[in-house]
Amino acid sequence: MNDPRSSLILNVDDNEGARYAKTRILQRAGFTVLEAATGHEALYKVRNESPELVLLDVKLPDINGLEVCRRIKTDPETASTLVLQTSAAAVHSIDKVRALDGGADSYLTEPIEPPELIANVRALLRVRHAENALRESEERFRQMAENIEDVFWMLDPMTDELLYVSPSYHRLWGRDAVTPKAGAKHWSDDVHPGDEARIAAAYRALLTEGKFEEEYRIVRPDGNVRWVSERGFPVRDAHGRIYRLAGIASDISERKRNELLLRDADQRKDQFLAMLAHELRNPLAPIRNAIELMQADRLPSAETFDSARAIISRQVKHLSRLVDDLLDVSRITQGKITLRREPVEMTAAVAAALETLQPAIVKKQHDISVHLPDEPLYVSGDAVRISQVIANLLSNACKYTPEHGELSITVTHVGANVKIAVRDNGIGILPDMLSRAFELFVQSESSLERSEGGLGIGLPLARTLVDLHGGTIEAFSSGLGQGSEFVVTLPLLPADQVPVASAPVDTGEAPHARRLLLVDDSVDAAEALSLLLGTLGHDVRTANDPWTALELADAFNPQVIILDIGLPGMDGFELARMMRGKPGTAAALLIALTGYGQERDRQLSREAGFDHHFVKPVSFTEIQAVIERAAAS
Repeated sequence: MNDPRSSLILNVDDNEGARYAKTRILQRAGFTVLEAATGHEALYKVRNESPELVLLDVKLPDINGLEVCRRIKTDPETASTLVLQTSAAAVHSIDKVRALDGGADSYLTEPIEPPELIANVRALLRVRHAENALRESEERFRQMAENIEDVFWMLDPMTDELLYVSPSYHRLWGRDAVTPKAGAKHWSDDVHPGDEARIAAAYRALLTEGKFEEEYRIVRPDGNVRWVSERGFPVRDAHGRIYRLAGIASDISERKRNELLLRDADQRKDQFLAMLAHELRNPLAPIRNAIELMQADRLPSAETFDSARAIISRQVKHLSRLVDDLLDVSRITQGKITLRREPVEMTAAVAAALETLQPAIVKKQHDISVHLPDEPLYVSGDAVRISQVIANLLSNACKYTPEHGELSITVTHVGANVKIAVRDNGIGILPDMLSRAFELFVQSESSLERSEGGLGIGLPLARTLVDLHGGTIEAFSSGLGQGSEFVVTLPLLPADQVPVASAPVDTGEAPHARRLLLVDDSVDAAEALSLLLGTLGHDVRTANDPWTALELADAFNPQVIILDIGLPGMDGFELARMMRGKPGTAAALLIALTGYGQERDRQLSREAGFDHHFVKPVSFTEIQAVIERAAAS
């Protein structure tokens, strides 16, 4: 049988579901598969059907799988049958030793990924076919070996003479094979120094016992390091004596690279999730405390009430920014961040960023110095996003600087550019971390002891936003304990495009009371917003489902309708279209209030007839402003 994929395999497992899954995997790979559910049935089919390989589970209802393997290997009629033993991870270390000692040719821990199962089956069958070919004819073996990517080799155990190495050796090792010297630590003599002792011991066991199965690194003549998986085995003559040692070596460098990448990604994911949980819990604690203070049995003083309200307001803003950052990460990966360009004055952008970070700076009692140019400097960009960049850099400096630290922000005019430098005397950055400072989910220090660890989002967002503005961002640090500096460079707006300042206009208009319908399936959210709107004199009615909303609309004729999008039974888009179709609400001010903020969501709002689209949590003053503008017009 020349094609391993056409081999007959016996799949032995008492678990019907697991047996069926493994059979389907093997059949899809082209193998012919028999099944057995007990040890006795397996032994019968091995003797009568002569499968090339038995996929054998350890746990069987009658005979332990290890005993089944032993009987197969000690019976002269079935001893040549390959056995791939499997067992659950919980008993992996014990069963693996017992399985291999009992004669199993290989061992896998369940659950087994389909590619791993197929790869192991194919590898065992390749080895077996190689053994058969060697027994039949060494020349035929050479012809076969020259047409595969794996490296085949053959060694005389009496003289240590390397009798044959397939042409693939040159591709993997980067040079031609040579006969090893007496007492060589490995037949190829190119083992990486870090693996040398382990492979030398395994190679001695190969020469004396005829067993070798290792993964190790080799160093090519050009210095390139490659990973190799190798299995050595004895070749016996008609009398059962070992007269040759042979083996197969495969290039597994790509697999090892992927394993390292996955391990690193998994570690970073775990760190990110741990920090996310920490960051989410931080603002929730003061919010809960403030609410309990406001709900105390005795009526709190106006000062205490205002303090509690301020705490909640600050922490909600913190949570909102955290969610916005996470959404921005999604937009970055999809390339969907867009800018609303306008002339942006840098002093105003810095002021907005400082206002955002002021509570954090005060909390840690940092001394911050601000150095701004005498003349206004304008760039073409998105004012919110530029302030976000500066705020992220200030937040980074604040987090990684111990209490009573020194921060500074300096804005300077340099040629056709403006430079914004944010400097601190905090913990600094290691040299090897400087190059990774702007990678997603990478934190300068992520140990649990550091309560200010962050999510590793701020700096990557800053870099992306700076790139979109046609600028650059750089990180500098002399090392741990030496502080750090981040410098943003943005192109200045040409002089002929700089806007002329104008005085703000005060309309002096008073608030207008309106009939207002609020629809949200969250009872608490609807009630809270209703109370706030009621303080402005609006006549507010609430509904928690679309049908109640339609009934209220007919009876109440609201002038303003605020709709949640995610409603039960009918989404807000459909409800908005129905409201627009009713004579009493066709001309109402229609406001979407939702947790969905992608551009596609906004487009759907416009198509449904909404006048405004707000993303939760929204500032009450923003809702108030659009209602006032509509009332005034």
